[in-house]
Amino acid sequence: MSGHNKWSKIKRKKGAADAKRSKMFSRIIKEITVAVKEGGSGDPDFNPRLRLAVANAKGVNMPKDNVERAVKKALESGSGDIHQPTYEGYAPGGVAVFVECTTDNLKRTISSVRSIFNKGGGNLATSGSVDFLFERKGIFVIGKGEHNLEELELEVIDGGAEDLEVDEENDEITITVDFPDFGNMQKKLEELGIEPKSANLERIPTTTTTLSLSDAKSALHLIENLEEDDDVQNVFHNLEMTEELEAALEE
Repeated sequence: MSGHNKWSKIKRKKGAADAKRSKMFSRIIKEITVAVKEGGSGDPDFNPRLRLAVANAKGVNMPKDNVERAVKKALESGSGDIHQPTYEGYAPGGVAVFVECTTDNLKRTISSVRSIFNKGGGNLATSGSVDFLFERKGIFVIGKGEHNLEELELEVIDGGAEDLEVDEENDEITITVDFPDFGNMQKKLEELGIEPKSANLERIPTTTTTLSLSDAKSALHLIENLEEDDDVQNVFHNLEMTEELEAALEE
């Protein structure tokens, strides 16, 4: 199973390098809040979505106290309604951008997202404008450890894996599944006694847009501004990450 999710891996590496600790924690806390409210339980043993959120918290080294406070707050009455709107648009050069948010104030969020698009030389589009350019995939990252890769591959294929990539440098294995198989893979890993470092739903572009280095940097500037917004959880795009662009980002 060779990798077709290069874009996803690049996105994760860049995100890990660029993301501020407080922003990562904020995103995880929102994941926990939504998981508790939708799952109706603050016990990870009885709330699969919360179990994943807690695993993601461990993956970014969030203190246990922070996790427990987030769960407690979400359980309290009057914590407020949480909405998860999505927005679609274009960055400079026609790069498709899909934005996932978690917010307690829809008016604030749409105003902020629209402003970032406009100031960045892009434009906010109508729902459905770019959604069809992405496929929803589940991305599980686990520690490589002492796993027998051949046996593991057979097991995860049984759980719906489309792709398995080994990252020797970081001692990790990335497993990709189609959106409907996300829950199946979660169960499979639990059966195997494997706790993922992270487990997320991502939108992988079916086609990419290649731009000049200058235009690509402009598009990425808009994307990064979206990522820094407090209400934004995830930003997906179809900009082709060329070797030239990757090298420029590492400078």
